[in-house]
Amino acid sequence: MKSLINFFEKVGFSVTSRIHRLGTATRLFFLILLASGESFKRFQLTMKEIYFTGVMSLVIIIVSAFFVGMVLGLQGYYTLQKYGSSEAIGVLVALALVRELGPVVTALLFAGRAGTAITAEIGLMKATEQLSAMEMMAVNPVGRIIAPRFWAGVIAMPILAAIFSMVGILGGYVVAVIVIGVDEGAFWSQMQANVDFRYDIVNGVIKSLVFGVACTIIALFEGYDAPPTAEGVSRATTRTVVTSSLVILGLDFILTSFMIGG
Repeated sequence: MKSLINFFEKVGFSVTSRIHRLGTATRLFFLILLASGESFKRFQLTMKEIYFTGVMSLVIIIVSAFFVGMVLGLQGYYTLQKYGSSEAIGVLVALALVRELGPVVTALLFAGRAGTAITAEIGLMKATEQLSAMEMMAVNPVGRIIAPRFWAGVIAMPILAAIFSMVGILGGYVVAVIVIGVDEGAFWSQMQANVDFRYDIVNGVIKSLVFGVACTIIALFEGYDAPPTAEGVSRATTRTVVTSSLVILGLDFILTSFMIGG
């Protein structure tokens, strides 16, 4: 009987702690929105963070996109060839990247590269009491430190996803047209005829925006909520990657369901 009570106590504590963390993260999100005016007045801070989160992530985004596009081109060609539809390889590559792989893989790479860096940076600032020092000097740390990083992530994510899709299509073109020998005109014409701006490209941009908000707020919250110790910051960094990955995949399913249903 005692072990059963202990079990329910542990479950209850786990549930209430997660609800508390969710409420704290929601509160931080609204504080960021309230402090956004202050951060936009000093937009150079946001531009600096866009460079850090976006430009510094370009190498991993471009290299990953090129190889993903090449794999799609290779696998797609040999699959479509069985049905005599190898000319549609451009459509397969473009739709797979624009609808799904572009936003999703970009968000996962963003969480692994920029998200962990943001969490570690905020956590270290908290551990060294830099945030507390700002509050003592009447400087709002949310408006000065948190909000610029949030908007930088939201702005950078759709741009990175678009670059990922374009480079991925280039990788598919290299494999399908240059290496395998698919007709170049059929590759591009089929893609142009079947990729819809509203239902494919716009929906991909919406996904990348939602992922940008989710990844950035998770990274900022984990850093802001991290215990001020080396172990606490390292655990927060790990939670950023795990939580962001799960949230991205869950949101992708939900958004895809609404977009297909609409």
